[in-house]
Amino acid sequence: MSSAPSSTDLYDAPAAAGPVDLVVSLPGSKSLTNRALLLASIAEGPSVVRRALRSRDTTLMAAALTSLGAHVDTSSEDWRVTPAPFAADAAVDCGLAGTVMRFVPPVAALSSGAVAFDGDAHMRNRPVGEVLTALRGLGVTIEDDGRGALPFTVRGSGSVRGGLVTLDASSSSQFISALLLAGARYEQGVDVRHVGKPVPSLPHIEMTVQVLRMHGVEVDTDGANRWAVAPGPVAAVDHVIEPDLSNAAPFLALAAVTGGRVVVRDWPAETTQAGDVLRDLLTQMGCQVSFVDVADAPTGRGLEVVGPSVLAGVDVDLHDVGELTPAVAALAALAQGPSHLRGVEHIRFHETDRLAALATELRGLGAAVTEHRDGLSFTPAPLSGGVFRTYADHRMAHAAVIAGAAVPGVRVEDVATTSKTFPDFAGFWSGLLARPTGSSSEG
Repeated sequence: MSSAPSSTDLYDAPAAAGPVDLVVSLPGSKSLTNRALLLASIAEGPSVVRRALRSRDTTLMAAALTSLGAHVDTSSEDWRVTPAPFAADAAVDCGLAGTVMRFVPPVAALSSGAVAFDGDAHMRNRPVGEVLTALRGLGVTIEDDGRGALPFTVRGSGSVRGGLVTLDASSSSQFISALLLAGARYEQGVDVRHVGKPVPSLPHIEMTVQVLRMHGVEVDTDGANRWAVAPGPVAAVDHVIEPDLSNAAPFLALAAVTGGRVVVRDWPAETTQAGDVLRDLLTQMGCQVSFVDVADAPTGRGLEVVGPSVLAGVDVDLHDVGELTPAVAALAALAQGPSHLRGVEHIRFHETDRLAALATELRGLGAAVTEHRDGLSFTPAPLSGGVFRTYADHRMAHAAVIAGAAVPGVRVEDVATTSKTFPDFAGFWSGLLARPTGSSSEG
C-alpha cells in the first residue's frame, strides 16, 4: 500500500452531531448514462439522454464517442447524441472508467480508422484481455504487444463479422456487456458464452439487456451463461436516467449509523441497478426501509431509511452487488454484532484491490477485520479517528465518510476521486451534515 499522504491531501470527514433527518436528490446513474450514450452513438438517428450524470466517467465516455465520430452535446442537463459513421483515426482516454476501457473497443471495431486506447496509470492493471481476445476471435485486429491491457489499438475495417465467442467473465460482467452493446451492428450479431467461475454483478448484465431491448435490439437470454444479440438496427430512443442507487449507499448509511432518517427522492419502483439491494441489506442490519410519498420529487415518491438504535451485523453474499462492498464494510465495522461479507473476490480487480484496501484502512481506524480470499469478516471493536486512504477509488471514499459520520477525526485522502461518479461529493456531503435536521438537498 502507498505511503501516508500529506496533510494538504486530506478531507476532514464531518461527524454527525446526532440523528440526521434529511431528504436528498442524487445524480443520475453512471452505468445507465454510459450505456445510453454508447447505444445512442450507433443508433439509427439522434436521441437525447435526459438527466445524464455529469461526472468524470461519463464525460470520458462522451469524449470517446465524439472522437470516434459521433456528436455528443453535453452543454445542458439533457445530452443530445447524433450518430455518424466512425471513420477517422482516434485516441480514447479511459481515465479510470472501466466502462470506457471495455465498452468502447467493440464499438471502435466498427470504425475504419485506428483507435488508440490508454488511461490513468492504474488502469493498466485492470483486466480487459478477455474483451480483446474475443474481438480478435470475431476478426478484429488488436495491437497490444501481448499485454491484454492498456495501452492498445483497435484497427477497424468498417465492419465486424461477429458470431460465436467464448470467454471467461468471472472477473467482470463488463466483458459480456461490452460485446452485447455493440453486437447488433455486427454482421452476424454476437453469441456470447461464458466459461469459468460464476459471473459477478449479474444485475449489470440484466441492465444491458434491458437497455438493448428498449432500443429494439433482439436479445436471447435463454440458457445458462449465454447471451445472444441478433444483427439489426439500433433504434434511436430518448432515455431518462434514474438516480445512481449505488451512490445512494453513503447517504442511506447516514440513517443507519446515526439512528436517523434519510429519504432519497425518485427511487425507482423497479430497476436493474445493483444499488437497489441496499433496501434488503439495510433491513437486515436493523433499519426500517419503505417507499414514501415525496411531494417535490418528480416521481412523487422516494425511499426512506430509518436507522436502528443498535446497528446489527450481517452475513451476506455480495457476489452480484460487489460495488456495494465498501459501504457495507464500513457499516459492518460500526455494527454491534459480527459480520461476514463474502463472494467478492472479483473486487480485487476494481479500481484497487478493494478487499485488501478495506481491511487495511478500516483496521487503521481500529476495526477488528479479517481479510479472506473472497471477503471480509468483522467482530465488534471501538473505532477512532485517523487517516483513511482511498487508492484513487471512489467507493473507498464512500467507506471513509460513512465511518467518519460516526467516528470523529477521520481524515480522507483524495476525496476528490469521488468525481468519477459524483461531482463535488465532498461539498455536498459536508453541506448535508452542516444543515439542520429536516432539510432537503439536491445532488
